[in-house]
Amino acid sequence: MHLVLPFASALTPPAQHAISTLALPNLERLLGRLQPAGPAPAAAPEEDEELSLSAPHEQVLAAAWGWPAGPAQDGLLPMAAVAAQRDGLAPVDDELGWGLLSPTHWHVGTDQVSLTDPATLGLDEAMSRTLFDALRPLFEEDGWKLQWGAPTRWYATHPSLRNLPTAALDRVIGRNVDLWLNTHPQARLIRRLQAEVQMLLYNHPANDEREARGLLPVNSFWLSGTGPTQPMPRADAGIVHDDRLRAPALAGDWTTWAEAWAALDAGPLAEALASVTAGQAFMLSLCGERRAQTYTPRPLAWWQRGPLAPGRVHAAPLLASL
Repeated sequence: MHLVLPFASALTPPAQHAISTLALPNLERLLGRLQPAGPAPAAAPEEDEELSLSAPHEQVLAAAWGWPAGPAQDGLLPMAAVAAQRDGLAPVDDELGWGLLSPTHWHVGTDQVSLTDPATLGLDEAMSRTLFDALRPLFEEDGWKLQWGAPTRWYATHPSLRNLPTAALDRVIGRNVDLWLNTHPQARLIRRLQAEVQMLLYNHPANDEREARGLLPVNSFWLSGTGPTQPMPRADAGIVHDDRLRAPALAGDWTTWAEAWAALDAGPLAEALASVTAGQAFMLSLCGERRAQTYTPRPLAWWQRGPLAPGRVHAAPLLASL
């Protein structure tokens, strides 16, 4: 089993304060029995690591699936193809690339434009399909093929998406979109399509209906998950991707985030501690904004068993460094 925990940490002062208040006895006992599978997090991480296009948990998953996952692949991990497969869409020619088109609301503030989490828009299937059908001709004019997968998951296929780096949706939610609009030549087309979609949806009847119901209008999209074709992960790969920390972290709700951590500690991490104590194989990946750290069981000498088993490792400093 490989337990992957995205959003295990965050960098804002409220998040760092929440980390300092966490009580995670099972995680700390578990860490006492584990060792880093790779380099330990540096005491002073590079400032620009939080601006990588691919989120740390995506990099962990890519490596676990046997994909290339280094600096050259930043923004080119084909997560859209994986999501499309899970949504039951048929595979396409290897020469085509996949992209995840997330319908979203761009909020125009006084000094920046920020992106709203699609999951909070209350977008049902009927409304989603109406908006999808409205913007599909804009993409097809440029030779793209669009497919509907779920209310907040639309997909595009086109050869250019194999080599176009894009920022993960989880990187952009709640942040200034300008930080994530890269300068790749093909990205100019994406910016043009975003502008055209914004104009198309500005006075669309579906958005008038949403606003009348007190809902935010869907006024743009975000493209992510692009990259060259890679082997699709097996369903039995043994990876458990537990994302219960995601929603409260993206919403900046650190009280709920801390409660989710407590539930993790009492549930999956307690079970993992029992498994490791019993000598079973296990891996743990803690993923923050800057980096991830993966752990595996460390060998114990005979005298380290029973009452002399390793003690607890304080979790807060580790989480704060991610």
